[in-house]
Amino acid sequence: MRVVIITGEGRGKTTSALGLVLRAAGHGMRVCVVQFIKRDQMTGEAVALRMLPGVELHICGNGFVFADENQERFGHHVRCAQAAIELLKERLQAGFGMFVLDEICGAISLGLLELSTVLELLDSAPEQTIFVLTGRDAPSELIERADTVSRIASVKHGCSIGIKAQKGVEL
Repeated sequence: MRVVIITGEGRGKTTSALGLVLRAAGHGMRVCVVQFIKRDQMTGEAVALRMLPGVELHICGNGFVFADENQERFGHHVRCAQAAIELLKERLQAGFGMFVLDEICGAISLGLLELSTVLELLDSAPEQTIFVLTGRDAPSELIERADTVSRIASVKHGCSIGIKAQKGVEL
């Protein structure tokens, strides 16, 4: 099994993971992408992924989680993350060579998932499976488990100076 983690405070973690999806698809591998926090079905990345042969996309999140979430809304985020784990357990035996677990590190750090659940999922995968895990605040236990870890740092970003999100760049 191979575990790749793309973490950090900078933007581009998902974009980097999707580069690996392109590479795998180019080699004829089947890829399953599961997004844990995001919920927008019509981002440029979601539309493009649906066009790639052998790539399956599941957008399972309920949108960004905020510190002041009420208990009911937070509970919905937790249920969405747990449903994504159940979906993954089902898809693990479906012959995919790669799984991208987008924003799963953030889901753990926000308390939507238990780290032990994710570690059990990795342990239950077929030996040849490649996992790409993204999101801020990757737990040290996952970093130790990974073969490759990249930390994305933000040097400068247009959105922080008032440039609106743009199709093809952020959307």
